[in-house]
Amino acid sequence: MPRLTSRHGTTSPLIWCAAIICAIIAIVVIIGGILVLVGYMVIHPRVPIISVADAHLDFLKYDIVGVLQTQLTIVIRVENHNAKAHALFDETEFKLSYDGKLIAILRAPEFEVVKEKSMFLPYLVQSYPIPLNPTLMQAVDYAVKQDVITFELKGGSKTRWRVGPLGSVKFECNLSCELRFRPSDHSYIPSPCTSSHKH
Repeated sequence: MPRLTSRHGTTSPLIWCAAIICAIIAIVVIIGGILVLVGYMVIHPRVPIISVADAHLDFLKYDIVGVLQTQLTIVIRVENHNAKAHALFDETEFKLSYDGKLIAILRAPEFEVVKEKSMFLPYLVQSYPIPLNPTLMQAVDYAVKQDVITFELKGGSKTRWRVGPLGSVKFECNLSCELRFRPSDHSYIPSPCTSSHKH
């Protein structure tokens, strides 16, 4: 009688090769994950912080025609609390506005803050004559009478810092706050304005 043979007991060499390759990839991924975890535990990266350090209302003028002119000094503090990594900041941009009307855009070229240090970005903001509609004219007039005028500052920077030989960490630092001044003496009324989530 003829004998029946079965091929189920043998495995193709291609299948063995694929299994070995998958196993090697899995091992590499696991080792890579362990190295990244160890790197984070050793270096303990901290997110840099951007904040408003100081400001001053240098000049404020508006007339009966409805034209506003202003000049402000705004000092941004950039802090890097990482003990073992420098931080690189890029695409730094802030928009200054009054009651939703854009006054100026503040930018800075790419810069680096060394580990455990901070630096300051001083901006001298000079606006072009800004035409005001009747509603904004009333708002400015009311702010001057109340001796408190408020500007909005929004923006931020993209930052990254290296975690040893394991690559870099990327994060965005954003600001969204109000800057209040006293028109009578042009002074800044300090208030929390920081990208930190602990305020």
